[in-house]
Amino acid sequence: MGQFQFTKTEIEGVYIIEPKVFGDNRGYFMETYNYEDFKEAGLDMVFVQDNQSKSRKGVLRGLHFQRNFPQGKLVRVVSGEVFDAAVDLRENSSTYGKYHGVILSAENKKQFYVPEGFAHGFIVLSEEAEFVYKCTEFYHPEVEGNILWNDPDINIEWPLEGIDEILLSEKDKKAKGFKESNIKF
Repeated sequence: MGQFQFTKTEIEGVYIIEPKVFGDNRGYFMETYNYEDFKEAGLDMVFVQDNQSKSRKGVLRGLHFQRNFPQGKLVRVVSGEVFDAAVDLRENSSTYGKYHGVILSAENKKQFYVPEGFAHGFIVLSEEAEFVYKCTEFYHPEVEGNILWNDPDINIEWPLEGIDEILLSEKDKKAKGFKESNIKF
């Protein structure tokens, strides 16, 4: 499969993707996306928007989703390290309400594909991190929703060692729990 290793997770449609990295004394080169390689792996999507954020240690963004216009996301870290989590909100899925998490860093160069119908979030583990992602749908703030990051029904095992304070947006502070939200795609 060309320049990538695609690893399926226990949740249908969620992949960890590792690019081949070509390095020497000058630095390195890698492809971060190749339509043909992704299509051959069964990931035949079209990306319409790229986003980038920079955050400091302890910032937790999520768990976010869009009603009516769900986004698939191909996420990676270009500086620093984060723990990234995807929660299955697909009503007819055998893994509805389950999550998969992965450490993404500039060093490991792993990518994480989160398909449509998922809530998504991450916490910054390093002093700072730059997070980039491709989306299969445009951002629609009027239909954005969120679920409480530490909801006991989902029970994400966030790696919080060494994090003195979790920093949330006002919107994420007011998020509802998983059962209360009753979100299903």
